Amino acid sequence: MLQEINTPVIVGTETPMLTLSNAASDAVKNILAERQLEGYALRVYVAGGGCCSVNFGMALDNNFRDLDTTLELNGVKVVIDEVSMEYLHGATIDFIEDPERGVGFAVDSPNAKGHGHEHGEGGCGCGGSCSCQN
Repeated sequence: MLQEINTPVIVGTETPMLTLSNAASDAVKNILAERQLEGYALRVYVAGGGCCSVNFGMALDNNFRDLDTTLELNGVKVVIDEVSMEYLHGATIDFIEDPERGVGFAVDSPNAKGHGHEHGEGGCGCGGSCSCQN
C-alpha cells in the first residue's frame, strides 16, 4: 500500500548562485573569440579587500580544480573556487560602458557589502579600497 507524504514544494524562491548579464556574457564571448581561447572559462574570485568590502577578480582560465564550482551562464562557462562561493552567492556580474565609471566588468554581491563599523582617531588603516569616516 502506498502512503501519501505531505512534502512542501517551493518553486522559484531560491536565489541563483550567480547571474551573468547579457552584456557581460557577450563581452566574455567576444574576448574569448578575439584571443582564440577555446576551452577557457571566466574565473571569478575574491581578490582581497579591506574592512568595508570585498574585491573581486576575474581571469580567463583553463586550469580547473576538483573543488571548483562550474556554472554555464548565458553560454559562458564560469568557474568559482570554494572560498569565493560564499561571497558570490546571489551576485550579479555586468559589463558597463559608462562615461563616469568607465568600461569594464562590475560585480554586485549582497554578501560582500560593508560591515558598518566605527573607527577611532586615525581611521582603520586596513589599506582596503574604502573611504572610512571617522
